[in-house]
Amino acid sequence: MAEVTGADGAAEMTRVRLCAVGDLAEGEARRFDVAGLRVALVRIGDEFHAIGDRCSHEDFSLADGEVWAAECEIECAKHGSTFDLRTGAPCSLPATKPVPVYDVVVDGDDVSVMVP
Repeated sequence: MAEVTGADGAAEMTRVRLCAVGDLAEGEARRFDVAGLRVALVRIGDEFHAIGDRCSHEDFSLADGEVWAAECEIECAKHGSTFDLRTGAPCSLPATKPVPVYDVVVDGDDVSVMVP
């Protein structure tokens, strides 16, 4: 997908539907491939978070890890690094670099992600 820029030079975002609200259980993470990106969608209560699905320490799926709902974090199952679902920042070693986060839109029963 080619990046489109607006009149101000900023990248325009594309809204892509991932699933229905009921398709993801509380505390569940699921991987989606969206426009060439690997995205982990996580549900905590009624909130949904989308984060890059590649651990920044090692190329391993974050969607395979445990969701820490109270901390709003996800743990990489490979080496135990955790990432803040709101910012993508690593919260524990061995990861030291953040992963991307994406805006999530819930419209009725549809859960979508905004991607460049």
